[in-house]
Amino acid sequence: MRVRSRWTVALAAVIAAVVLSPLPAIAGQEEQFTPEYKEVRSAFDPKHTPRIVAPDRVKRGEWFDVTITVGAGGDHPSLGEHFVRYIALYINGAEISRAYLHPVFSFPKVTFTIALDEGGVLKAVEEPTHSAAWESSKPITVTP
Repeated sequence: MRVRSRWTVALAAVIAAVVLSPLPAIAGQEEQFTPEYKEVRSAFDPKHTPRIVAPDRVKRGEWFDVTITVGAGGDHPSLGEHFVRYIALYINGAEISRAYLHPVFSFPKVTFTIALDEGGVLKAVEEPTHSAAWESSKPITVTP
């Protein structure tokens, strides 16, 4: 029994060392991402700014479409090396829907069908592979 206990303790020590030690490939990557890369961008960029197409007014609880296209002044590329990872939709800061896109096979455009209880600000966020995320917003009014 004593040999087995030593073996168990040794194995637990090895597992703890592996699990608790940082992986060399990941260690230090955080420093590679500068504040400019992390900060969501809201300035206009023809290839990155999301364009939101939705009604200005909707009735409470009724379904309607919100279409988001990446590239308010032209289409964002969808290549293996540069594409849009996802497009997300928010209302008043709360995420309500997200679509992940595949490189090459997915055009950076999505349509979400939603219903709202109250008005506010719709916000679209898209994250490409080569820069920080980009956002745009559109106010929406909900009537009874």
